[in-house]
Amino acid sequence: MTGRSSGSRRVPRLLGRPVPLSQVAWLTLVWLLLWGDLSVGNVLGGLLGGLLIVWLLPLPVVDTGVRIHPVAAAVFLVVFAAELVLSSFRVAFWALRLGTLPPVEIVEVRLRTSSEVMTVFITVALSALPGSLVLEVHPVERALVLHVLGITGDVPAVVQADVTRLESRILAAFGTRSDQEELR
Repeated sequence: MTGRSSGSRRVPRLLGRPVPLSQVAWLTLVWLLLWGDLSVGNVLGGLLGGLLIVWLLPLPVVDTGVRIHPVAAAVFLVVFAAELVLSSFRVAFWALRLGTLPPVEIVEVRLRTSSEVMTVFITVALSALPGSLVLEVHPVERALVLHVLGITGDVPAVVQADVTRLESRILAAFGTRSDQEELR
């Protein structure tokens, strides 16, 4: 017999309680890895143990606020990898110019998203790029304070445009529908 979970997916029930099969499969895999031997007895023991655990100790439904959109995630990863390479070359260029100090700025940028999860993704991505570091996060104001290295010209406008593009790619790749609508 099946029942409805909080989403539209159907979750099997055992004696009236939902039994998420993905959790049972995961616990069975952990059981097999702990025993280190693939046998019928270990598989059945893992299935029975996993079934008992998820039935006796059900986990609450938690929405992380993250959705993976495969095509947009692939685009994000490719563009981010290219930005990593470009940023590395920029920092190396300034590091190898002996006697010349690179231009350094502290810039405040505004985010369009109000999602704390997406703000964390953006912060991590920006801090991973060589030559940029997030110094402060102001979630209420939707603002980040960045330390940037090696950017010339109208630095605040350039950095704001870069962060806005990164934010759009991250929300397209990992945002919920409401996160994506917030950018429109």
